[in-house]
Amino acid sequence: MPLSAKLSASAVYGETRAAQPAQIPPPQEAFMVTVSPSECETSPPWAYALQLPHDARATRIARVTLRAVLAGHGMDQLQERAELLTSELVTNAYRYSDGPAALRLRGLGGDRLRVSVWDTNPDIPPPFDQPSRPLRPVPATAAGGRGLFLVCHYAQTWGGYPLGDDLFGRGGKLLWCEVGPAAGGNASAVA
Repeated sequence: MPLSAKLSASAVYGETRAAQPAQIPPPQEAFMVTVSPSECETSPPWAYALQLPHDARATRIARVTLRAVLAGHGMDQLQERAELLTSELVTNAYRYSDGPAALRLRGLGGDRLRVSVWDTNPDIPPPFDQPSRPLRPVPATAAGGRGLFLVCHYAQTWGGYPLGDDLFGRGGKLLWCEVGPAAGGNASAVA
């Protein structure tokens, strides 16, 4: 009988029940096997969500959360760029909507990260409203509009779409971007 068949379920799952003597192999048959993931395997996808009230401190809290998530998953090399992009998306949600927002951080494998921000305003701002159009620099005299331009410039891909009202009467929009280990620069837009 193979060793695995001799072990009870309690031994496998670490329960503290006393094992029956017939199920314990004699000492000469005992052995230990250490199994670790292959160096070439990537970690499984993961996601974290953070609900943000309509509060000026939300951007800072989003950055702190992002830093902790990236450090926890060994993706520190993305921190500077991801922090800039997250700050711009959350600030946009705070400035142009009057309700709560939500931040979602999702690992895509291969050291890639998707940052998504939902807010209650359904209007898609430029340049996210027409992703197929070439990016135009923001005029120096403009009072705003640079934040999302930075997102489009430094993200590898980006996009946004309006969300219809759900059962609870919440709609809004979702703006997202992706960053990875390769340099950003004029990224391609995906709606």
